[in-house]
Amino acid sequence: MENKPHILLIDGMAVLFRSFFATSAMGHFFPNADGVPTNGVQGFGRHALTAASIFNPTHLAVCWDMSAHTFRNDLFDGYKANRPAPAPELLPQFDMTRDLSELIGWKNYGIQGMEADDLIGSLVCEWEGKADITIVTGDKDLLQLLRPGVKIAFMKKGYNIYDIYDEQRFIEEYEIPPHRFVEIKAFTGDASDGYPGVKGIGPKTALKLIKEYETVEKVVESLHELAPGMRKKIEADMEMLHLSKQLAQIHCEIDFEDPIEELILPEFSSSELRDQLEQHGYSMILRQLNSLFPEQTKTTV
Repeated sequence: MENKPHILLIDGMAVLFRSFFATSAMGHFFPNADGVPTNGVQGFGRHALTAASIFNPTHLAVCWDMSAHTFRNDLFDGYKANRPAPAPELLPQFDMTRDLSELIGWKNYGIQGMEADDLIGSLVCEWEGKADITIVTGDKDLLQLLRPGVKIAFMKKGYNIYDIYDEQRFIEEYEIPPHRFVEIKAFTGDASDGYPGVKGIGPKTALKLIKEYETVEKVVESLHELAPGMRKKIEADMEMLHLSKQLAQIHCEIDFEDPIEELILPEFSSSELRDQLEQHGYSMILRQLNSLFPEQTKTTV
């Protein structure tokens, strides 16, 4: 039996932001010859290349948020409204990082009005059962995508330390199936995304409710069974409870229909790639490439 493809899906903005703040906190921006900061873009390249060496995929795609405004902002004005504007040193690196990803030869996805989470979710659903999938991210919302053949690698320390979840680990820890994770988020909300859920209900209480009733809708149907204090909290934030579930739900309906050959992992043996990395001043990426894939980066005379 032929081995399944292994697709590595990278949450582009999550890696870029993490890479930028890892060095900007110390005042290191690594400007290029034109004085433009490159710390985020070079950190992204190093992180993604390291992930490719660790997880050894056959295919790879990077998913991007294309703008701050998405359909979730149309649902709720306060969605991510609490986030500060990007640092001026980061602004030019958004396009630079996408350009780098294309330069290396990785498949890139980005759709106006949709978040990277929704693109990742749609790719997971599209390739479910046909490929093994590893997702590199820092976003716990993606736990709802766990299923057989899917792993999530949460970035931790440096470029090579990950906290990896699969369906079995999630069920052991939460004692609910992964697709129910969105029901928990409906109650707890998400402070980083700016929506509150139900005031006074934290993760432990939310998990207890979902273990017993499975969904938000079934909890609401069973309000008469709950303690008066709990019932009062839910009734007071009923509208926000349902809205929070909508905001937390990853949409998986985007139909890409790209042949898997478009996602195939490129080789890094091209002298043109190495030359372009040098021309862009991406010396740290080039060193990482040489270190991680020495057999592919030997130049031929």
